[in-house]
Amino acid sequence: MRILESDRLLLRRPERRDIPAIVPLANDYDVAKNLSTMPHPYTAQDGEAYLARLEEKRDGADFVFAITRKTDSVYMGGIGLHRKDDGNEFGYWLGKPFWRQGYATEAARLLIGFAFDELGVDDVLAKLGCEPKGFEKRSCLARGMEIGCNLVTLSRETYLLRRAA
Repeated sequence: MRILESDRLLLRRPERRDIPAIVPLANDYDVAKNLSTMPHPYTAQDGEAYLARLEEKRDGADFVFAITRKTDSVYMGGIGLHRKDDGNEFGYWLGKPFWRQGYATEAARLLIGFAFDELGVDDVLAKLGCEPKGFEKRSCLARGMEIGCNLVTLSRETYLLRRAA
């Protein structure tokens, strides 16, 4: 898998060496409560299972990256694009120490550029300049219940116009 790079970040494939960093970041309920597949509490075994699932998904439909800081290689969270029959799903999470510093936006821009420029997707669900697409209920492991999920879309046309501006 390719490495994506910005001014402050490197997005690379998650590795076994990341588990000691993933566990304390993912074990925060404030992080897990908004993600459908992240359990809480989060253990090293969950980290192992996560990496095993990634190994099984090498079919060109899932592109999952570790978000790392370029200056010191610190693991900060994860981001991914999942190609589905009804569109492309985009998701991310960051450990709480990295919130409100622009890392999620920077990582999202990298992944969106990769999706449109290199994968040739037509639309991406994202938080950057997108439009509402709907609402659905999704199961949340951490909460043990279904939660509401706002769906949004960013088209290739809109992406190209915003990039040119």
